[in-house]
Amino acid sequence: MLLLYPLYQMVDMSFHKVGLRQIRPKNPLPAEFVGTDNYTAALQSDLFGVAVRNTLIFAVVTVALTLILGTLVGLLLHKLGPKMSTTVIVGTMAAWAVPPTSAAVVWKWLFDADSGVVNWVLNLLPDWFSQLLFGRADWSGVPWLNDPSDIYFVLILTVVWASFPFIGVSILAGLKSIPSELYEAARVDGSTAFQTFRKITFPLLRPVFSVLVVLSIIWDFKVFTQLFILAGGSNMPREAFNFSVWSYIEAFNPPPDMGLGSAIAVVLTVILLLITFVYVRQIVKTEDVR
Repeated sequence: MLLLYPLYQMVDMSFHKVGLRQIRPKNPLPAEFVGTDNYTAALQSDLFGVAVRNTLIFAVVTVALTLILGTLVGLLLHKLGPKMSTTVIVGTMAAWAVPPTSAAVVWKWLFDADSGVVNWVLNLLPDWFSQLLFGRADWSGVPWLNDPSDIYFVLILTVVWASFPFIGVSILAGLKSIPSELYEAARVDGSTAFQTFRKITFPLLRPVFSVLVVLSIIWDFKVFTQLFILAGGSNMPREAFNFSVWSYIEAFNPPPDMGLGSAIAVVLTVILLLITFVYVRQIVKTEDVR
């Protein structure tokens, strides 16, 4: 009920016109039923295409990078000894345990235009090398968090940094269940590391990868806190909106329109459910064929 009731309230609110007068503590006015007007307004808005583009591209890139980096870390942990593996796990999981708000604040400070560590480090590079690699020699005062593309670059770093430890530890747990005799036989046959991963590790860990992909899609599609903080809160550029931020802005920025914000959230939920359904269905069909 803790999940179903808020979900019901969100769907119900999306069919009504809800503002401050409808949610005030004393003598709230009844919400006006508007049918699908909120959904029509959301789908016809110029921000709909922006939100779809930003949400999809960010999710695809972040899920891919998180899975690749997490898998590499899991394979590394499997090769390390018990003490070193434990040390690395504790260090990486500390990043995973950092609250999203704290992580966003730290990364925002790192990329700060005036006092950020990133600009300071880049200024330490030789001018010719920096000019050749980045097309810029002086990084003093470079605003990383003004342009939407730069905002999402920093956002991807922030989310991947916080997400890959969970993937790595999950892959490590799966690797522990694979019999070592299979790897010994592969070494005897002269199999390379890539061939061993492709023919032994990946097929046996396919169920683990499937679950991790679904979880990563769900998490990355609804990223809100990190983007909201990195991009400057309610004053962020409209071109940087994803569905979560757009829903929040419509629902709570004056004049608040919680019906429209709920409709946007429902659209995001439907898109997420469709993508997850298609992916899971494809997994089931693949397993049936096998």
